[in-house]
Amino acid sequence: MGKKSRTKSRATSPAAEGGVGPRQPCPCGSGRRYKACHGSQDGPPPVFSRRPFEGLPGECDVVALRELVPSATAPLTVPSAGDRQVVLTTLNPGAAPALVRADGTIWLGLQVQHAYGDPSRDLAAVLTRALEAEPGSSVGITEAPAPDAPRLQDLVAQDSLDVTVHEGFGWWVADVDDPDGSLAAALEQADAAAHPTLRLAQVEAAYWTDVGSKEHLRWAMPHDEDALLDALARLHAAGRTRLVEGSRLVGMFRAHGLLVPVWDLEVGTGAEALEDPASDFAEALAEALAVTDPLTSEERAARSGLANRQLTIR
Repeated sequence: MGKKSRTKSRATSPAAEGGVGPRQPCPCGSGRRYKACHGSQDGPPPVFSRRPFEGLPGECDVVALRELVPSATAPLTVPSAGDRQVVLTTLNPGAAPALVRADGTIWLGLQVQHAYGDPSRDLAAVLTRALEAEPGSSVGITEAPAPDAPRLQDLVAQDSLDVTVHEGFGWWVADVDDPDGSLAAALEQADAAAHPTLRLAQVEAAYWTDVGSKEHLRWAMPHDEDALLDALARLHAAGRTRLVEGSRLVGMFRAHGLLVPVWDLEVGTGAEALEDPASDFAEALAEALAVTDPLTSEERAARSGLANRQLTIR
């Protein structure tokens, strides 16, 4: 039997004069192609927020916890919760968007993809429902919040985020009896999938991780993307992006409007060895960000190389 043709029909007609081609970026700024956004036969997708966590305390850490860190928690100050505790978590048992614990504490899970266009507004909707739910409840949402609904930034009142990175998921059951060992088995499976991760102490939102064959430093940064790329290009061209012996800036993630530069590290480097070098690099980056001169040819080449090694997560 012959193989079925894998050739797909493609739109070949050019865009009307002044119009947008199906494979061109959508004018709405979502980053999607026009045919997959406002040019879709199914209509436009939900309202897209390019930088949904902007203005939220610890924005860079929130992005890192949502996309990169396996197991971490951070308390939130939510005035509408009264005396109840609200804890931001990377992942809840059963991947629940929110859990209302027996004592009324709310665990709000970051690593849940609702795909409604603005994860901060989705989280706020989940939290609002959790505040009304009974202890022992698992809470989520099944439809997009209204466009004018509050975002998480509107519900939180604090100046910083106190992140605790956990070795595994033992905090899920720290206060729960497990007479038959079923929870221990589930935890063992979850822990096996979590790479060792530590947050650096001297700089914000920089996370070391050991994936077995390599170690990495992944550092979420709050700066404007173009300005940050220029600054990194200046440092890269000057040979100033190496943190420690054997380290290499290999590219970056793009997530929720932020860039997350990534360094490869030699096995055995560890997090402690990165503390002072990362602090020094932060100072050098601040200086490079302040430079307004046009990039040199070497710096433009470095910028192009860095831009080509970007991977968009969200």
